[in-house]
Amino acid sequence: MTVHLLALETSGSVCGVALISRRADGKTTVSKQEHDATGEHAERLLPMVDDLLAARGLGRRDLSAVAFGQGPGGFTGLRVACGVAQGMGFALQIPVVPVGSLMAVAQRDADAHPDHSKAVRVVVQDARMGEVYLAAYVPDEEGGWSILQAPMLLAAADLPLWLAQVSEVPHGLPPSSTLRLVGDGVALCPEIDGVRLGQGWLVEQGPGLRPDAATVGKLGLAMFLQGKHVTPEHAAPLYVRDKVAFTTRERQQGQGGNPKAPGLGVALRPMGPGDVPAVAAIEASVQAFPWTAGNFSDGLKAGYGGWVAHQHGRILGFSMTLYAPDMAHLLVLAVAPDAQREGVGTALIRHCEKEALARGLSDLLLEVRPSNLQALAFYRRHGFERIGIRKDYYPAPEGTREDGWVMCKTLVSGS
Repeated sequence: MTVHLLALETSGSVCGVALISRRADGKTTVSKQEHDATGEHAERLLPMVDDLLAARGLGRRDLSAVAFGQGPGGFTGLRVACGVAQGMGFALQIPVVPVGSLMAVAQRDADAHPDHSKAVRVVVQDARMGEVYLAAYVPDEEGGWSILQAPMLLAAADLPLWLAQVSEVPHGLPPSSTLRLVGDGVALCPEIDGVRLGQGWLVEQGPGLRPDAATVGKLGLAMFLQGKHVTPEHAAPLYVRDKVAFTTRERQQGQGGNPKAPGLGVALRPMGPGDVPAVAAIEASVQAFPWTAGNFSDGLKAGYGGWVAHQHGRILGFSMTLYAPDMAHLLVLAVAPDAQREGVGTALIRHCEKEALARGLSDLLLEVRPSNLQALAFYRRHGFERIGIRKDYYPAPEGTREDGWVMCKTLVSGS
């Protein structure tokens, strides 16, 4: 029996998918596809998956498992890969394999430089804002990796200090071990050339690599065959920072980041079938139990009012509304994580209200999880009030259910 594992990697600017097939005789075939375009992961990922499968004459139901680059990395990219992996896992009833993105960098370097097979890999990845993600891995006797330092966030200027300190701590490694620095964050720390290490350890600099889907797939296949996988509901990205961007004020004060050009807002247009992959990816990035692409396609076929908010060709958010004879029912509304608190949700909700009034409907109804405090605050700010409870309305972790709060707003023309 041939095992087919799909791998997704979107922790950086490159959107990558790979298909790793292992036959019963141990022969392995790898196919991959990549596209370098920051901010387009949600639109590109699923079409790339389908193209890759079609090129091998396979369908989604031929997959044995799906692996994804777990992070750390870009917040939105991690959510896209994780959300798509979860969605496919649920739909196809297959396991999900989270693979550490920094471990994938260590493996990628080891594959390219077998002459350095004994070196400890210290992966240093650019985390922006003058910081780096760092992890260290020791090769084990089975061809895998033991974790010397779990992924952490570190000021780039503190890398020499970390190297000096870690070399003074006994780790059971042979004397004069080599710390091989790899990753695109190494270039941010030119001071490492003069660092002094204890225990006779040496430092050598490797290439500025980033994780790729093929290596995530290689690690994911090994983990899958070892039973190291999870059910879709337990898959989650690995975040190691609680601040993913500078605020506008911080950017204006020179603390980094790129201020948005003034006067640029979002535009709205009707949702079409071609928007469904991007919409489903955004939904998966913000919901533990998201609508699927099939749900959105069915909604469009049923005549529901679907709208997308877009800017510079990228879809930032969406809404879908059912227009009943006596009221409008907002079924779903979501905004991409990196576009939240920028007025996208407000633009969508106001457009929903406008469309309802245009149809002579004076009430806009919706359901929301009481545990979703951010959504509750958003709807309350826009004039919605709780009018009831739907018992056990939403699925919740470990097979439980969560109530849904019914909220309603009476619309007034011109409001």
